[in-house]
Amino acid sequence: MTSARPLPCLVALALASAATSSLAQSSVTVYGLVDLGFVRESGGPGGAEASKLTSGVSAGSRLGFRGAEDLGGGLSAVYRLEMGLNADTGTLGQGGRGFGRESWVGLQGDWGRVLLGRQYTPVAFLQAESDPFGTGLAGDSANLISPGGAGGSNRMDNTVRYALETRQGFTVDLAYGFGEKTNDASLSREWGAAVGYVSGPVYVKLGHHNVNDANGRPGSMSLLAAKYDFGLLTAHFNYAINKGSSVFGVLNRDSRDVLLGVSVPYGPGRFLASYIRKDDRTLANNDANQWAMGYVHNLSRRTALYVSIARIHNNAPAGAATGFYRVGNATEQGLGSRAFNVGVRHAF
Repeated sequence: MTSARPLPCLVALALASAATSSLAQSSVTVYGLVDLGFVRESGGPGGAEASKLTSGVSAGSRLGFRGAEDLGGGLSAVYRLEMGLNADTGTLGQGGRGFGRESWVGLQGDWGRVLLGRQYTPVAFLQAESDPFGTGLAGDSANLISPGGAGGSNRMDNTVRYALETRQGFTVDLAYGFGEKTNDASLSREWGAAVGYVSGPVYVKLGHHNVNDANGRPGSMSLLAAKYDFGLLTAHFNYAINKGSSVFGVLNRDSRDVLLGVSVPYGPGRFLASYIRKDDRTLANNDANQWAMGYVHNLSRRTALYVSIARIHNNAPAGAATGFYRVGNATEQGLGSRAFNVGVRHAF
């Protein structure tokens, strides 16, 4: 005669059975990236310069969780929770937010996907996809070209997004961020949109972003992003019209920004180069231009070494209240008008 199983054992078996059943219908992936590099900066206000070890030079260090559940009939539930990490100090990025890079949940099918939560602006996607430096390293195009979000951020909170990529290569991306201010829905509200065509060597997208500040004053920027892979090299192009969006807190009331770039495969890596011209059309005439070069050497599919250098020529003097732009990287604004980076990143 066998004795009855204790109640805790039965509960444990039931939970294990439920977990096994759940895993059979859904997938969960834990992933991340650690990026650390030496950064040398100079040309700041009063001749300021610095040498430091920085996290997130070519791409932001992160830890994330993503998953999907098959709901049947071609419908899936999807989610992503991604925290930014400062690998040099072990602290959280994005001002200490728990999942400051991305935090969203939604549904997707053949009709596209609807996502709710903290997400990238549509313009930020275009910028990262068309910049030869991928909006990282010293040559980051975001040093001079705004991603459109509030205060120059490339992300937006409280967002509803609809996105679609067709088999023919056409893409649509629509996003609306609630300002959530009492009695006035227009305060701190954001919205953005992008349409494009991506097929084979061709990439062409047009995006727009509009953001109201806490007083309801609007700012906007539009970006035409393009690149073409010729095989021996890929040519990159951006044209931006900025009407009140910010670049790392520097307000651009009226500017036209142009990027010309190239990326050239060489061995297991790529050479990168770009030139950006900012034409400030206000009376202040705070024009600027940036030259950048770099190389990324892939040791494997997950690990890469990188080096880059960039310089910005500003019409505004160092330390000016506005119009002085700085050479940063994927996670920092930077100290001055010149910077050199060398480092390593590993994805897992």
